[in-house]
Formats: sequence, C-alpha cells, structure tokens
Amino acid sequence: MKITCELCFRRCQLGEGQTGYCRARGNRGGAIVSLNYGKISSIALDPIEKKPLRRFCPGSKILSVGSFGCNLRCPFCQNHAISMTGAEGADAPYLSPDALAEQAARLRTLGNVGAAYTYNEPLIGYEYVRDCAEEIRKRGMVNVLVSNGTISETPWRELLPLLDAANLDLKGFSAEWYRKLGGDLETVKRSIVLAAEAGCHVEVTTLLVTGENDGAEEIAALSEWLASVDPAIPLHLSRFFPRYRVADKPPTPVETVYRLADVARKRLSFVYTGNC
Repeated sequence: MKITCELCFRRCQLGEGQTGYCRARGNRGGAIVSLNYGKISSIALDPIEKKPLRRFCPGSKILSVGSFGCNLRCPFCQNHAISMTGAEGADAPYLSPDALAEQAARLRTLGNVGAAYTYNEPLIGYEYVRDCAEEIRKRGMVNVLVSNGTISETPWRELLPLLDAANLDLKGFSAEWYRKLGGDLETVKRSIVLAAEAGCHVEVTTLLVTGENDGAEEIAALSEWLASVDPAIPLHLSRFFPRYRVADKPPTPVETVYRLADVARKRLSFVYTGNC
C-alpha cells in the first residue's frame, strides 16, 4: 500500500521500499522516514555572511552542516555533488543532534553563535533540523536555515518557532521558471511570508541566471512583492557561473547584477550583490 509524504507540495506516493523525489525520504516499514537523518556530508565553521546573512549577528561565525538530497532539480546547482546524491550518501558519517549542539557550544570561543542547516536542501531532513534546533536552543544559541523554502505549510509553521534566521531562495518570479526547476513559486512565497510573520529574521537570495530570470521587469516585480511583505527584508542578487548541467551559458555580467540591484533598490531598503 502506498503512503504519502506530506513534507512538500510534491506529496510523493510511495510504496514499501520506495524513495521520494528528494532522494532523502522514503517508505520504510509502512511509514515515511528520513533517510538522511544525521548523515553529515559537510560541516564547517563559516562566517555568517557566507550564508548569506548580512543583517543578523554580523561578524560572527556559525557552525554549518549539510547532508544529501534536494526536492528541486536546478540544472545549475552549485552543490550538486551532495544535493543530487541519494542512497550513495548514506555512508556519510553520523552526527547526533546532541553531538552537533555540543560541538557548536565548544566553538563559542571562536565566535560561533549557533548552527546553520545548509549546503544541500536541509528541509528534506526536517526531523534532524527540528531535533538539532531544539538542542541548540537548550544551549542558548541560535538556529539559521538556508533553504529553497519548498515545504508544506503545517510543518513550516511548526518549525518556525525554533528558527532565529533564514535565508530563503526566491529563484525568480515566474511560475514557468519554477516549473523548469521542479518547484512551485507560490509555495516559496508563502514560506517567506510565514517566516516574516513569525518574527524570524528573513533574508532572500536570487541567483541571476543569464537569459532566464535576469530581466528588469522580473526583478522589479520580485522586489515589489518582497517589499509588500516587508521593505526591510534584505535581498541578495547573486551572479551565476556555469555549473553542473548548465555549461553553455556565460556568467552573469557584473554590470547586469549592479543594474538589477538598482532596480530592486527602488522598492527595498537593503539590496546586496554577490560574487561580483
């Protein structure tokens, strides 16, 4: 009998032993389980500005962890070696939530303020993020999420009280572009709105892909919508470089990034340019 994974809009129908689109959740023993729980592919003490977060705990460090899998299929993925990995990532070393929180606490002397769930898509490992966030909070430290925001409303609302800050990807502002990436624009917009309403510090990143989502009209519409949520939400406009399955497009011209940043600044208080 098939059961439904309700974590994101895909609602994968999975029979016993089957794995979902994200490669990290599956039907095992008649229940949907996280296959990447505690499986750490990447861990580093990063400057918090690298998340990127420019207006949350500036100058601090954050212990950043990632696993494997993703519920989108961006052909230009910067971290495809882990985001597009499935069962082969199961050999990654295990780190319990308590052990992660203890490591984060030990790193306070180096300027660490908490933990960031990042690198692959952390929300497909929802249970691990939730459990780690609870342990981090017990130690008086902060939780940061770097995510594509593709999550169903109920689990997102339940997680938000544990999050202090989030950088959420808004990969463009057209339903067609999101369909090409295997996502859903309205789901991401809802995630941004709910995070802002919950009092979580929110910053947004848009990667400008040459000839795809780099039109002035699209960025004007995107920034106008974001300003309707809160004009003080920082927007990061990042430069695209050829990656993964997109080797035929040139990098985003630096002048394009600066020009679109000026478009966004007509509506938003804080606009930053990345990789320029």
